[in-house]
Amino acid sequence: MPPLIADTALIFGRYARQTLRSKPALIFGMVQPLLFLVLFGPLLTDLPLGGRAGSWQTIVPGILVQLGLFSASFTGIGLILERRTGVIERMRVTPVSRLALLMGRVLKDVALLLVQSLLLVCVAVVLGLRAPVLGVAIGFVFVGVLTVSLASLSYALAMRVASPQGFAPVINSVTMPAMLLSGILLPMSLGPRWLDVASHFVPFRYLVDGVRAAFAGEYGDGKIALAALVAAALAVVAVTLGARLFRQAGA
Repeated sequence: MPPLIADTALIFGRYARQTLRSKPALIFGMVQPLLFLVLFGPLLTDLPLGGRAGSWQTIVPGILVQLGLFSASFTGIGLILERRTGVIERMRVTPVSRLALLMGRVLKDVALLLVQSLLLVCVAVVLGLRAPVLGVAIGFVFVGVLTVSLASLSYALAMRVASPQGFAPVINSVTMPAMLLSGILLPMSLGPRWLDVASHFVPFRYLVDGVRAAFAGEYGDGKIALAALVAAALAVVAVTLGARLFRQAGA
């Protein structure tokens, strides 16, 4: 087994076990998206979104992207706490690849998100979601790649910020506008023209549109291809930047 893969698996296992021991964090991490699904979703079923089934095909993909957006963006807080307790200092003297230190953490975040996403979709099916299995799988891939991108950037930022108090405002100032302008809650086409135009400058807009097209079974729609292109570009840029900052910081 190549050293990079072995090192990544080692780091992944360490943080996966750590996450599994923190059951309250696993449960409360699902509270907000489930609240949106159960309490907010039914309010939209009478909107012109393609009938009741079409409404859930619009709402659920948005909530999945929202779950990835916020969960991945705040993962860096754990790294800041590790820096404070000396965990990072001890890792610096090991021969483990710096890229593996990043990717092991990121892949753990992806695995956790996919489990949460599966649970969310199961609840949505009970509420009325009808979507093809292939479309749901494509949506999971997009959300997983989004998590890779945002978690990499979050960890990179955590290597530069000294405290959670300085980290959270930066993340909030990015994630809230991104959520509002990406059409997570409602398609941007329902809003005024200027808002729809502005949303095209937010890359998450294309991911949301792509996941919705996949859930609707519109595989030939150009939105899926465009979402794949944007997701891949984001992941390459984010992982490259994250790995570089990890090396510079001597993580």
